[in-house]
Amino acid sequence: MLISPMSSYGRAKLLNLKPFTSSRPDKMKTLFVLVLGWCVISNCAIAQHKQNPSGTKIFFGEAEGQKIYQYTLQNSNGMQVKVINYGATITDIIIPDKNGEMGDVVLGFDSLSQYLSKDNARMGAIRGRVTNRIANNKFSIDGKEYKVITSKNGEVLGLNKRIWNIEEIPGDKEAGLKVTYLSKDGEEGFPGDLDLTVIYTLTNKNELKINYKVTTDKPTPVVLTSHSYFNLSGGKADKVLSTEMQFFADQYLETTNGGIPTGNLLDVKATQFDFTQPKQIGKRIADFNNGDGYDLTYVLHNQTGKLALAAIAYEPISGRVMKTYTTEPGVVFYTGNGFNDKVRGKGGKTFTKHGAFCLETQHYPDSPNQPKFANVILRPGEIFTSETVYQFSVRKY
Repeated sequence: MLISPMSSYGRAKLLNLKPFTSSRPDKMKTLFVLVLGWCVISNCAIAQHKQNPSGTKIFFGEAEGQKIYQYTLQNSNGMQVKVINYGATITDIIIPDKNGEMGDVVLGFDSLSQYLSKDNARMGAIRGRVTNRIANNKFSIDGKEYKVITSKNGEVLGLNKRIWNIEEIPGDKEAGLKVTYLSKDGEEGFPGDLDLTVIYTLTNKNELKINYKVTTDKPTPVVLTSHSYFNLSGGKADKVLSTEMQFFADQYLETTNGGIPTGNLLDVKATQFDFTQPKQIGKRIADFNNGDGYDLTYVLHNQTGKLALAAIAYEPISGRVMKTYTTEPGVVFYTGNGFNDKVRGKGGKTFTKHGAFCLETQHYPDSPNQPKFANVILRPGEIFTSETVYQFSVRKY
């Protein structure tokens, strides 16, 4: 809580002092006490303000005749997370490096018009109803076939292009944002009214928590993820090839040339996909797919649906560490293979191939068509829930 200014009389009354009516020496003593008291009060107010995460918002533009706002969450360490209600998109994550210097560790844009463009790469947005790929743009539920709208490479379009409702959630030790969207029956070919709630929470432990809650009135598939592109150098390195990655996974999904899973799980041992121990992203990135880069789904050790550690990323220039925890069974690892200098991000800086990485925690791609994979069909009366946590820290050695 910040304390607003008072009159000299009000401050004197607060400190149980008399107003200025005595001789000059008494006035000086009174003034000294007033100043001292006001400093104590102000410092207490600032200290209390620092202890409690806070939130602000600014006007960010208009889309489809609706106002878009950018909300900023800030914790006691100065960490900031910024979110807009277009696509429920994370635009910024600003955290300190090993020297205490603040830096933005996610890619994004300066203006709403850039987020509205077809070249936005779904950057920072919530993706679904079914993220990633669906084979042949169709699936069946209870014997009925549904055809859905997808983009050219087979990835499903959707929630990243929608305007969400957003509201602040105040708290003593954490602050949050609640974003909601009702995806209507038939939207992009999917059945059922889907009621989505995503809660972003920033804690004083430098954790960004993302919690999902979804209900439906008809059976429908649900595979959601957050699609931020990370570069933990905070802009000091154009590529993420020196970033060390570790995945808590011994298997990955085999896929066709079009990226559709075959249903088989393959071992990472003795392959270029083996990150069971920390390894630089660039160490073997040129050993496959003509050096294009990583784009695969890891099968995590944790298949219980409970929150568990999925991955650790360490960036040596900044010393920043990001631990990813999730309740999801898989994580898609993508290294910005399609980036080029035609698209400019924050500050007019162009996106560089392998300039960032994604860790998309989710159920497996094409799950509605894969009987071997975990069920992703949500039915009336059921509640889909999921949680992912990005925890940030630094190493100073």
